[in-house]
Amino acid sequence: MIKIVGLGPGDKESLTMGTIDCLKQCKNIFFRTEKHPTVDYIKDLGINFHCYDDEYESKESFDQVYQSIARDLICREKKLGDIVYAVPGHPMVAEKSVRLLIDICTAENIKYSILPAVSFLEAMMQALHIDPVQGLRVIDAFEARNCKLSNKEAVVITQVYNKFMASEVKLALCEYYQEEEEIYFVRAAGIKDEESIRKIKIYELDRQDDIDYLTSLYIPAGIKAYGDFYELVSIVKKLRQPDGCPWDKEQDHFTIKKNLLEECYELIEAIENRDEESLIEELGDVLFQVVFHSQIGSDDGYFNIYDVTDRICRKMIERHPHVFSNLSLDSTEKVLDNWDSIKKQEQGLKTYTDELNHVAKTLPALMRAEKVQKKAAKVGFDWNCVEPALEKVKEEFYELLQVYNCENMSRILDEVGDLLFSVVNVCRFLNIDAEEALSHTTDKFIKRFSFIEDAAREKNIDMKSMTLEQMDELWEEAKK
Repeated sequence: MIKIVGLGPGDKESLTMGTIDCLKQCKNIFFRTEKHPTVDYIKDLGINFHCYDDEYESKESFDQVYQSIARDLICREKKLGDIVYAVPGHPMVAEKSVRLLIDICTAENIKYSILPAVSFLEAMMQALHIDPVQGLRVIDAFEARNCKLSNKEAVVITQVYNKFMASEVKLALCEYYQEEEEIYFVRAAGIKDEESIRKIKIYELDRQDDIDYLTSLYIPAGIKAYGDFYELVSIVKKLRQPDGCPWDKEQDHFTIKKNLLEECYELIEAIENRDEESLIEELGDVLFQVVFHSQIGSDDGYFNIYDVTDRICRKMIERHPHVFSNLSLDSTEKVLDNWDSIKKQEQGLKTYTDELNHVAKTLPALMRAEKVQKKAAKVGFDWNCVEPALEKVKEEFYELLQVYNCENMSRILDEVGDLLFSVVNVCRFLNIDAEEALSHTTDKFIKRFSFIEDAAREKNIDMKSMTLEQMDELWEEAKK
């Protein structure tokens, strides 16, 4: 049997009688650490114990320390019989070594019991007059960078045990809260004559001189934070409510589909311009469209934003088995092949033609053509080099020359399409994005046209009065 007891937040008055009786009655006692204010009092009671402080020096991480402690306790129990494991505070509050120990005991059918104790939380709540019913979240400082924070609830962060950890926590907080906001720095909560509570600004956190293993933080609800995803969801929901915005309430998936397309193009432009500020804004605009469509789905009773995020999370996990399972894929090519294989299974694509038809018809035509060609090439319907593709461009060009003067617009449409399709094929062989190439040339055209207009303005000539030969002469000059 392993009895797990808590030593309270630090004052001897917070030790329970049950804990003291248990320590007095057992010979085999193990403390996670001797660095706790109640230890001197326990020694004065004549209680002897072994501690694991040496583990912190010999192991590379806290996870390794806690794993080692848990395993050693299991071995001790098997060898000695009944033992006691004592930890600061309450065994079930922010004590990873206890969680690991319980997991092993459960797996190996070893009996254990947990005695009631006072945690550091009770001391924090008393010192700060906190009612946890109003919303309180407890975070281990080690996990601060991985936690989703919200200013809708109060937060307690424990184990801010030195300046390095304080710096890490500060960086995590500054990603969400504004650095000028005030939080509570709490040291030795519940310990008579040692307790210290003061307000500090977030950016001052790692500048405190008395940071040690008794340090915790309290972040009140409602302090200023940067807008987060959940706030955006709330804003869009408000816009669609009866007392919201008349325009937003009237929209449906079809009326705003063009808005999503426009925002995506503006995002791409920000990327092309390498404009980080615009990139932030345009990513937000695209995200707004996603949330807007999701809110419309919710209002219609079909789906909500959490269905959307759940679907994409599951999709990413399922399509990356080399990351989230034991499948080994050691190259990008293998990853992409596996992605396509999974995608075909999910979408029920049974034939190669199914794959071609599944390329979205609403894509820009050049992009759709390239995607279709790539899929066809995977089964060998492709040339081995670019030269035959170039010859195909010539062939399609001459076929267009034969029909461009006729009155059969359907035939002209076919031949123009064939020519464009063959040019996209050449781009694919040359690893040139056809959309990007055409966009580049369009920009070049605008720049040269601007040169002509500027030249005409300098000569006080109206461009409309210029001959094509005059314009072409300036065009050639613009190319230099």
